[in-house]
Amino acid sequence: MMEPQIPKLENQRIAELRSLLLLDSSPEERFDRITRVAKQLFNVPIALISLVDTDRQWFKSRVGLDASETNRDISFCGHAILSDDVFIVENALNDLRFCDNPLVTGGPKIRFYAGAPLAMPSGNKLGTLCIISTEAREFDLKQRALLHDLSEIVISELVSQQAATQDVLTEIHNRRGFEMLAQKTLASCARYGWKSTLVFLDLNKFKEINDNYGHKAGDQALIDFAQLLNEIVRESDIIARFGGDEFVVMLMNTAENIARSKVGDFMQKLKQYNQQGTQAYELWASYGIVEYVPGKHGNLEDLISAADSLMYQNKQENS
Repeated sequence: MMEPQIPKLENQRIAELRSLLLLDSSPEERFDRITRVAKQLFNVPIALISLVDTDRQWFKSRVGLDASETNRDISFCGHAILSDDVFIVENALNDLRFCDNPLVTGGPKIRFYAGAPLAMPSGNKLGTLCIISTEAREFDLKQRALLHDLSEIVISELVSQQAATQDVLTEIHNRRGFEMLAQKTLASCARYGWKSTLVFLDLNKFKEINDNYGHKAGDQALIDFAQLLNEIVRESDIIARFGGDEFVVMLMNTAENIARSKVGDFMQKLKQYNQQGTQAYELWASYGIVEYVPGKHGNLEDLISAADSLMYQNKQENS
């Protein structure tokens, strides 16, 4: 058996996949409709929308298969995302890459596989629309084109999902994306006693940047601010542009004292940015830091409000 190779720019691919907030989400008719059509159109027992995560492939939609995920190292889709075209295995038993694969020798006893990569506008291939049969078969050019056309519909849904949860300018989460993730995070913190700390940041004198240097400079200031924030957070943390010149960071498994140290690192990065003098303006921020306490903060809105109040107080003290 041959394990699939890791794509170039894998970190960026995984980051974009996870930014969609689809992994481990509930079934959705907009995706299930496509797999039902694929199953009927190609007369196969199994049709899947597979999202290839770090060490697994997870099925956003599945028809004819009970499993919700499989390991990435045995996945056919892990190979398919390396291709620019529809990836075809007409008879897995005759293919040295797959003949001894557990998905071939055991359930679901794959013989035929065709997977169309789900390539985002960025070029990242996040998964596939694939069809599977327990019988070997041929797959002609017309059928490949049909599967590709169906995959374009899936991609349009992924792009729509991205637009709903991602800030277009800074390419980090928007308010909706943040709230969707943070609410799940707080529920887990309350259930398992995990620590989590929210940092609410406001880019100081942003209006002056726009007024003095123009909106293009203002946009660049927001982009640079978000990039600097990204440099101090971990993959497990949640970062978002909350609106206008306001940003939020949810630091996972992090107590308030550690969060303050992180914010100190960020302020140092802002200082270094300003010292470089590559822009006519300087970036500075006010902030509020609040550790989540289940008995004190009833919900996410309470936590955000508390951090926002502290940020405003910090801004007043330093204005």
